[in-house]
Amino acid sequence: MTRLPLFPVTTVGSWPRPPAVIDAQRQLRHRRIRPAEFTRIADVAVRTVVKQQEEAGCDLITDGELRRDNFYSFVAAKLDGVQLMTLAEMLDVVEDKVAFERLLRTLNVPAYSISNPTAIGPLKRREPLAADDLRFVRQLTDRPVKVTLPGPYLLMRAMFVPEVTGATYSTKEDLGEAVVDVLRDEVMELTREGADFVQLDEPVLSELAFAPSRTRTFMCAALAAAPVLLHRI
Repeated sequence: MTRLPLFPVTTVGSWPRPPAVIDAQRQLRHRRIRPAEFTRIADVAVRTVVKQQEEAGCDLITDGELRRDNFYSFVAAKLDGVQLMTLAEMLDVVEDKVAFERLLRTLNVPAYSISNPTAIGPLKRREPLAADDLRFVRQLTDRPVKVTLPGPYLLMRAMFVPEVTGATYSTKEDLGEAVVDVLRDEVMELTREGADFVQLDEPVLSELAFAPSRTRTFMCAALAAAPVLLHRI
């Protein structure tokens, strides 16, 4: 492993996705292009992002999360047992429909325009969450590489919808154990592939710690943060 300086320079969060990548993600979602075509377009963008980080003097390089539609909901395409559900679909199944409709009014967005990754069955990695991305970036740079993953608390709270999840995982804790197993397997693979740094994103923990009395959405974030944490399609 390459030795890092005491205070390594790196980026936080994803890089802006170029219009070509955004359009390709939309086309892929509607099955108008094949995954191989999306990969080709994304590869070009990632090459540019890696070069920009090197030119800026970053010590830890990332792929900019350019292949992801969202920093955590992308797992729905990688895991068995997870499905993207629109808020309209969730309204059909949640028990407290009045409270959920109140949430929708607060968000002030069409219920069909936002999706949430929801656990609907046993979780299992169908393909790596980020190991393939790591392999590609390591071909582009000789600098240390950082891989980002959504944290276990964020995924557990986002994916647990009792009316849908309960048939497989009766409690949040049960689902949390399954999420940890998935992330452990991913981190082990990333380690074998030579990742220098693995970052687990847990933005919601700060809200939990410093504003415990706030009303949370089903996404577990404060309502003010909900538009940031939800995934638009």
